[in-house]
Amino acid sequence: MTEIILGLFLLLMALLGAPLFTIIAAIALVCFRFAEIDTSAVIVELYRLASAPTLIAIPLFTFAGYLLAESKSPKRLVALAEAFFGWMPGGLAIVSLVTCAFFTAFTGASGITIVALGGLLYPALLKKSYPEKFSLGLITTSGSLGLLFPPSLPIILYGLVANISIDQLFLAGIVPGLLLILLLSVYCFRIGITASIPKTSFNLKNVFNALKSAGWEMPLPFIIIGGIYGGFFTATEAAAITAFYVLIIEVFVYRDLSLIGDVPKIIKESMLLVGAILVILGSAMGLTNYLIDGQIPMKLLEYIRSFISSKIVFLLILNILLLLVGCLMDMFSAIIVVVPLIAPIAKEFGVDQVHLGIIFLANLEIGYFTPPVGLNLFISSFRFNHPIIKLYLASLPFLFIYLAALLLMTYLPELSLQLGKMIG
Repeated sequence: MTEIILGLFLLLMALLGAPLFTIIAAIALVCFRFAEIDTSAVIVELYRLASAPTLIAIPLFTFAGYLLAESKSPKRLVALAEAFFGWMPGGLAIVSLVTCAFFTAFTGASGITIVALGGLLYPALLKKSYPEKFSLGLITTSGSLGLLFPPSLPIILYGLVANISIDQLFLAGIVPGLLLILLLSVYCFRIGITASIPKTSFNLKNVFNALKSAGWEMPLPFIIIGGIYGGFFTATEAAAITAFYVLIIEVFVYRDLSLIGDVPKIIKESMLLVGAILVILGSAMGLTNYLIDGQIPMKLLEYIRSFISSKIVFLLILNILLLLVGCLMDMFSAIIVVVPLIAPIAKEFGVDQVHLGIIFLANLEIGYFTPPVGLNLFISSFRFNHPIIKLYLASLPFLFIYLAALLLMTYLPELSLQLGKMIG
């Protein structure tokens, strides 16, 4: 009876808007209490995680992403992408895809991309005569587009929670991420033709000027990927090098940011996000510890095996479940709480753990703009001052493209694993 009352109380607190981490921590404490296990077990897993050397990559990459977002880097990279792709039908829309993917990969948060780039790209798309509905849907859904690319924060967190090599996950996300951009670019190309969008003539002088302007920012992805897989440094060292490099170029080379006036504020803002992640991590890992001790994943596996025997059906149901999780929970909470539950089950069905990571992250990426409560929908509604229903309708064509790509990622594991095999 006591358990029921506590459960109802926690449910009521959640419905009234209590922070998710407090609910998770409370559930963990209650579960350990009724299992007659010392509640200090809640913090033991966090202590183990805190000793992981890769944990330091999270604040460093986050800081680098915030520096880029607060500088004039978005304008330079948009100009660079437009110089290369502006001549194509749907060129500016493709520019938006590429630029948003770059920024989301570094910030790890789609909301930041929508806020930082939305004010720049949305008016530009309308000025180029792109349909308003298309433009809204493009910016809203592209906010989470780069989450499969290194050095995405969710990839690092997934690797920590699932105890998988972050280097392998970085490689595994590249081809699926490029597939998404390719499919979306085809749709943008089609809109560019059917809506008779004017094209920008290809001009070598514009290309040269754009390359010169963004010349210091262009090497970033190559430094990270080439450095890690060339054996020059680890993912954690790459984070430190990236943060230092971005700080130097934005403060001392481009002089977009003031070392005294802007950098302390950016440190504070970026570390607030990191702090929120660590708080969620601490509470959720305590609950995970209980679930594993209670053999909950194994019991779930036995239950699932009672009515599912096919790997194909399992993956289909897994995708449906993760899409629901993605639109109801923030990505960081979902990774920490759900991954320990599904990883052992997926392994029993023969799903490669690195492949599972890409499926998981792709689903959560889509969940950000899945109606009715995807976070990107509300951010865009607030940012562009449009009713949420309008955002639902604007995002639907893009949602179908993402779902088609998700099916390809799910049932063609080579997309995630082949690059790693080639380099390995």
